[in-house]
Amino acid sequence: MIGQSTHIKPAKVPAVTFGFWIIKILATTLGETGGDTVTMTWLGETTPGASQSAFSGYLIGTTIFGVLLVGLIWAQIRARAFNAWLYWATIVASTTAGTTLADFADRSLGIGYPGGSLILLACVLMSLFAWHRALGSIAVNTVIGARAEIFYWLTITFSQTLGTALGDWMADAGLGYGGGAVVFGAALAVLVALYFWTSLSHVFLFWAAFILTRPLGATVGDFLDKPLEKGGLDFSRPLATAVLAGAIILLIALIPQRPVRPHG
Repeated sequence: MIGQSTHIKPAKVPAVTFGFWIIKILATTLGETGGDTVTMTWLGETTPGASQSAFSGYLIGTTIFGVLLVGLIWAQIRARAFNAWLYWATIVASTTAGTTLADFADRSLGIGYPGGSLILLACVLMSLFAWHRALGSIAVNTVIGARAEIFYWLTITFSQTLGTALGDWMADAGLGYGGGAVVFGAALAVLVALYFWTSLSHVFLFWAAFILTRPLGATVGDFLDKPLEKGGLDFSRPLATAVLAGAIILLIALIPQRPVRPHG
């Protein structure tokens, strides 16, 4: 079934290149600063005296970005061919929605970072399992047709949300935002070594790297915009978001973007 559909429908996800990972990391960092800009800076800081405001901020932010994400995924599935601007806009929406959703669950609902991380990890694994059972592969070069795209974006959204919770958990456990970024960066370096020097499944390594880039971006984003007393650099959230967005736009324009070569 997949082999037949690849001759009819084009792939609408990009080839996995070095440039792909650079833009992905910047997008995940933007998701953290952008989500925090809306929920914390514009809709109410998470201070002890503003708990109800924080609850509303996270909920409203999650609703805004959730609606935007659904609309972009619908547009991505409806698109006739690969469009780099649409694809990366959807990625940014997923990582921003993931930021606000994870913060809402971890902080406003009281699940906590460990609980939220474990629940979301289970969601990612169940999504990948269901995808494999339904279509026979979770490789990105088989993301052809609406069913595969739905599984692809569902898995991505879960992984983006997991990354926020996992990054906050590591930072809160005593590593701090800078220490968390070093840990996740080192973990990604290990995956790169496994990719080049072992025969471990490249599909497994792709999804492991895709998941880990999110907490890396989350900790870097928090390191940039959190107050000095909390281990951050206290940069302006809106300004950091604008700079990251500009960098992403520039890279999409400069780095050649091509769709992945379909399987079969």
